[in-house]
Amino acid sequence: MRGGEKVLEALCDIFPTADIYTHVCDPAAISETIKAHTIRTTFIQTLPYARRMYKRYLPLMPMALEQIDLGAYDLVISSESGPAKGVIPTSPALHICYCHSPMRYIWNMYNRYYDSSRLVTRLMMPPMAHYLRTWDVATANRVDDFVANSTTVAHRIKSYYRRDAAVIHPPVDTASFRPVPASEIGDYYLMAGELVSYKRPDLAVEAFNRLNAKLVVIGGGEMLNQLRKIAGPTVTIMGSQPFDVLKHHYAHCKALVFPGEEDFGIVPVEAMASGRPVIAFGRGGATETVVANKTGVFFQTQTTEELIDAVDRMERLDFNPADAVSRAAEFRRDVFVDRFRTHVEQVTGTALALPA
Repeated sequence: MRGGEKVLEALCDIFPTADIYTHVCDPAAISETIKAHTIRTTFIQTLPYARRMYKRYLPLMPMALEQIDLGAYDLVISSESGPAKGVIPTSPALHICYCHSPMRYIWNMYNRYYDSSRLVTRLMMPPMAHYLRTWDVATANRVDDFVANSTTVAHRIKSYYRRDAAVIHPPVDTASFRPVPASEIGDYYLMAGELVSYKRPDLAVEAFNRLNAKLVVIGGGEMLNQLRKIAGPTVTIMGSQPFDVLKHHYAHCKALVFPGEEDFGIVPVEAMASGRPVIAFGRGGATETVVANKTGVFFQTQTTEELIDAVDRMERLDFNPADAVSRAAEFRRDVFVDRFRTHVEQVTGTALALPA
């Protein structure tokens, strides 16, 4: 239940009788709201270790998507950060794509993924990426209307597909977070999220090693063991934690450290909803959520020196927790539902019935 699934959950509220198609589904890992819908999977669900290793089956996903029979529907909504938009709706059905990002691993972050991959993956990536790019661009023509989750992603859609996109920021459950009194704020900074190379958790660990300042890292992922090896005595690597633990650390940290470039980035909004400021890399979705020198500070190059300077500026920031909470509230779940419902009504020319 990460960002993409939270969007799906909100779409389920807008379209309470909709069917859901996906490559792989683990019923134990999804919400009751999603499970209440009819869920159909592609043949990838039947392949070995599909629930755990579904990403390895990426080369088969275009073929799997094109085998889905959508003839019974007059409206198809794809939620896309991989190849989901490649489905083939039956004419004259309308296809709206809510795009979290064109596939990062073949477009804007291809070189970063390539450089961090092992030898066998490196050998396979160039021909596979070439094939997927060709297919990805061609299937953009199967979409009648694009909606991007941020202005950053709208620019990518324009660059790669030559298509315009409306911008509707994804839903954030801001009501689940609360600020605490100033007297309860701790003496540590926090970094949270999946520990993968493009999010640059190594940068945060290196900076706080040099600062000899406290940093708590919450999250799992492929870099977890590497970070534990390089973490100094002031850096605590907690790994994956229950939501209540994450929520506690959001509210009690001095500030959130967000060193990667994200398409949107829900984590900074959750931190602001908890009344805490954000230190963020000044590119990507964070620039659309964090207000410079009010709800956080930015650094412009992903270097240890720049991040250390940003921490120093954060220490001197005249910060009001109420400003952060107010800013986060602009990305509430009900705001997304209202905006997306209105957009669909405008595109289809049909008023949607409100759920009972």
